[in-house]
Amino acid sequence: MVITHHGGQCFKVTLGDLTLVFDPIAKGGALPPVRFGADIALVSRNHPDMNGVDEVTYGDKTPFSITGPGEYERAGVVIQGFLSRSKYGLAKGEESAVNTVYSVELEDMTLVHLGALADEELSNEARESIDEIDVLFVPIGADGVLSSAEAHELAVSLEPKIIVPMHWSGMGEPKALEAFLKEAGNGSEKADKLTLKKKDLIGRDGSILIITS
Repeated sequence: MVITHHGGQCFKVTLGDLTLVFDPIAKGGALPPVRFGADIALVSRNHPDMNGVDEVTYGDKTPFSITGPGEYERAGVVIQGFLSRSKYGLAKGEESAVNTVYSVELEDMTLVHLGALADEELSNEARESIDEIDVLFVPIGADGVLSSAEAHELAVSLEPKIIVPMHWSGMGEPKALEAFLKEAGNGSEKADKLTLKKKDLIGRDGSILIITS
């Protein structure tokens, strides 16, 4: 499995010929739109910074699109979506918007992408359904999502093997990443991509990995 970061909350996960993408950036968003083909596209929040399914319909790939809570299976990948709230990019008069937290099982590993989450706790349903988390993608930028302090507290409580901060590259408050790392206080690694097999998780316990975009 290879995970790359494409700005904001967008991460591409490739396993051989299969490509899965979280929160692809659309045209009209705050960030440059993505442009690659995906087999599965997961959208946490219906906003141009995260709902670019058309942008990952490319080449010979038309993605199986998931845009809300539920249980799904595609190409051997098991996906669960859990209802939560976001306050990111709200329209005038809105107090909150639907956000979907995704749990994805593939290659005997569990990836959890929290989307543009504003809730400081996950729902009971999500807590009960998600077992051991191998990689947790957590928004840290405030401005409608978790603050650095809230993000760190929630991430630690979920006990993932690897924590990947997001919503700091091209969006979120200035210096959000620095604030999150200061909150964590236990060092971090930086890489342009994460190449991961199950055996690589041995000995990891809340390691912070910054995937640059």
